[in-house]
Amino acid sequence: MTAVIATNQTILVVGGGISGITAALEAAECGKQVVLIEKNPSLGGRVSQLYKYFPKLCFPTCGLEINLRRIKANRNIHLLTQAEVEQVRGTPGDFSVTIRQRPRYVTEACTACGDCARAVTTEFGDEFNYGMNRHKGAYLPFNLAYPQRYVIDERLIGTADAKAAQEACKANAINLDMKEEVITLKAGAIIWATGWKPYDAAAIQPYGYDRFQNVITNMEFERMLDPFGPTAGQIRRPSDGCVPKSIAFIQCAGSRDRNHLEHCSRVCCMATLKQTTYVREQLGDTAKSSVYYIDIRAIDRIDDFHRRVKEDPNVSFIKSKVASITEDAATKDVFLHGNDLEKPGVGSDMRYKKRHDLVVLAVGMAPSVPNNQIPAEIRTNPNGFIEVTPGSGIYGAGVSSEALDVNRAVQNATAAALRAIQVINRVAGVEG
Repeated sequence: MTAVIATNQTILVVGGGISGITAALEAAECGKQVVLIEKNPSLGGRVSQLYKYFPKLCFPTCGLEINLRRIKANRNIHLLTQAEVEQVRGTPGDFSVTIRQRPRYVTEACTACGDCARAVTTEFGDEFNYGMNRHKGAYLPFNLAYPQRYVIDERLIGTADAKAAQEACKANAINLDMKEEVITLKAGAIIWATGWKPYDAAAIQPYGYDRFQNVITNMEFERMLDPFGPTAGQIRRPSDGCVPKSIAFIQCAGSRDRNHLEHCSRVCCMATLKQTTYVREQLGDTAKSSVYYIDIRAIDRIDDFHRRVKEDPNVSFIKSKVASITEDAATKDVFLHGNDLEKPGVGSDMRYKKRHDLVVLAVGMAPSVPNNQIPAEIRTNPNGFIEVTPGSGIYGAGVSSEALDVNRAVQNATAAALRAIQVINRVAGVEG
């Protein structure tokens, strides 16, 4: 059984993305005991899957590395990976939480040498790269993963490959007999920072994401640009591995739509503007970017970035809600169909059918955990995001509470940490 010492003066942070990491650090550096749990084998969340931030176009690895260093140095934080909350009972200041933790099959003795992966031949779809490539049955989730320990995929257990991985480990860090554990702990306050997931592009049937190879999502495009990603940092068409010369970016793919996500995710416009700079940076004048948009939501300092992108002669903007996408069966090129709302004329004069090599869908943010699956009494808005309930003892942080960019998610998580600290301080005041 995992040893976790927690009391009603402990803050439980659920989710190890940038918001959960921020909330945990803010609370821990104020002297509070924190248990941070993450359902995946390592911390980082969606931020770890980004190639660059906007508007400065710096790499997320920098900020992540600093925060991970702070976590390693802080003894007030107890980390549980591959763990999920099953049940929350109790009241503010006195919660009892049941957590289920899946086995990693690799102990803390792991040196991350990679011998286990080299001994294994079985491969599985790589979830970190959205299934765009495969990883070995023994793997390190990504290059900056923390904990810096390998994982044995549970589907490998009981096979010859699992035994081969164990025998290859010189540190004797692989334990194939590890079992799932159920942990019950106390907490005075809970911060729910489970983040977001990209909206299911396959649900937008007219766009053919599940039928056409050269229609991908904006997050898949981010992974494509990462030097450690599925294409080693090269922009390529999934159908044939060729360099695209014409890339279409479709805004509000499933967002601001009563049939899908009714809300605006706030970051999609900037994500696309950022991604056109990837095309310019790597392909220069050999490739053109076309942005199909309803309206561009870029304010304050972001507007300057927007203006710079519009000045690029290789980037064009078409004011249009794309109606549908079709495919040339022979070339796998894709055609976008719709009406150009800024084209002179009416009716059929505004219609277009434009060919592109690659289409990138700017899908919106959906809460990672649907509100009907949150194992606690939490009030959510119609879009499934957690609302602030004063005195509840359970607070949303980052994109669990609303669609936010990284900067605002960090600010939101800091606010959630302060609310949780106030609950803990009241408990200490009553008991002390």
